[in-house]
Amino acid sequence: MDEIAPEYDVVVLGTGLTECVLSGVLSVKGQKVLHIDRNDHYGGEAASVNLEYLFKKYGNVAKGEEPWKKYGRANDWNIDLVPKLLMSNGELTNILVSTDVTRYLEFKQIAGSYVQQGKQSSATVAKVPSDAGEALRSPLMGLFEKRRAKKFLEWVGAFKDDDPATHAGLDMNQVTMKDVYDKFGLEATTRDFIGHSMALYQTDSYINEKGTAQDAVGRIRLYVNSMARYGKSPYIYPLYGLGELPQGFARLSAIYGGTYMLNTDVDEVLYDGSKAIGIKATMKERGEEGDGMKFETKCKKIIADPSYFQNKVQVTGYLVKAICILTHPLASTDNSDSVQLIIPQSQIGRKHDIYITLVSSHHNICPAGYYVAILSTIAESNANHHLELEPGFQRLGKIEEKFMGPPIALYEPLESGINDNIFISKSYDATSHFETTTDDIKNIYMRAEGTELKVEGLREGQQLAED
Repeated sequence: MDEIAPEYDVVVLGTGLTECVLSGVLSVKGQKVLHIDRNDHYGGEAASVNLEYLFKKYGNVAKGEEPWKKYGRANDWNIDLVPKLLMSNGELTNILVSTDVTRYLEFKQIAGSYVQQGKQSSATVAKVPSDAGEALRSPLMGLFEKRRAKKFLEWVGAFKDDDPATHAGLDMNQVTMKDVYDKFGLEATTRDFIGHSMALYQTDSYINEKGTAQDAVGRIRLYVNSMARYGKSPYIYPLYGLGELPQGFARLSAIYGGTYMLNTDVDEVLYDGSKAIGIKATMKERGEEGDGMKFETKCKKIIADPSYFQNKVQVTGYLVKAICILTHPLASTDNSDSVQLIIPQSQIGRKHDIYITLVSSHHNICPAGYYVAILSTIAESNANHHLELEPGFQRLGKIEEKFMGPPIALYEPLESGINDNIFISKSYDATSHFETTTDDIKNIYMRAEGTELKVEGLREGQQLAED
């Protein structure tokens, strides 16, 4: 362990991805960072864990039983606790490239992006079209609708924010996305898969909000451009699981002088009036008896996950999640070794989408012959949470193991942090991509540093993932 300095520019609490990205970026920019976690592992809620851990956390294992041994060595499994993928042209990927964290990680592409259309009894699962050509071949639409969708996607491809001549006569600062869909005559089912599987909105509330049309078009362009980079899907995924991401940024921070301390409890936050100016903490060596090493240090600001400041956050909803082990790919996905499948809320009578993320031994997260599927959505009732994911379970086929705990509270900070020097992240949402998490990273950086986090995108032709 490095010697504790009397003062740091920033103390970061929790080693979730959001916190690790920020500590890495701030270290690269020359700030002195102390990064602490009460746990003995990196990742927080975004950790990747072995199968024994998963059984003990969710499986109600009786004393003396070791059911994980049925599936080989427990440490051959690296199972994510959150279902997230990276957009190959997304902001998190840009941060990875601009900070050179990619030298610590290897990626492979996700084989396909799919959407369910129709009710459960007669539902169609089909690949999400990524361009005008795929729209013409998609089974999601009839002949005339394919032509309208092709025209829409061609327009999106040519759209430029600062060129009104490309806006099809629409005032993009005033119109709603409904106005845009109406302009191209798109049917409700087409709007569904565009809004939820390409623009990646979680609900339909965006459709009638003024001023969101330009954002929606930007989201669709991101999807199309990400798809174009690798061809099969717009998503990439790190070998050995998402837990590699926070560890990569932790390594980056350490190289630039950051100090990391796991197994460390924060005993007290120090204040000067209303502003946080430091912490008192206790570090315990793993397996060590006694009170541990106590220390105190000052800082200019604190960045933390919500669990460290329960009095400064509010609950915004509850996440329902299930982790399932399969021995087969998902039906109607071309036997793909990895997929994202979105079930839009309107197709199943809900207010929120259901997301399914499937990965396999192709990404070194489990032994050959197995697949790990994570289902997630936002809870809409106070009971029968298993039933809220039932449309997703029906898509999985035979399930070998199912791990499902109680709903998880989602938090966001009550205040910006500017008044007390404490900048708190949001909980991970139900989406199966990191775009909302990256928005939070950039938002915290703006609040804490007073300037925009600028990142460099992938260069033309640059690739991160293997086929």
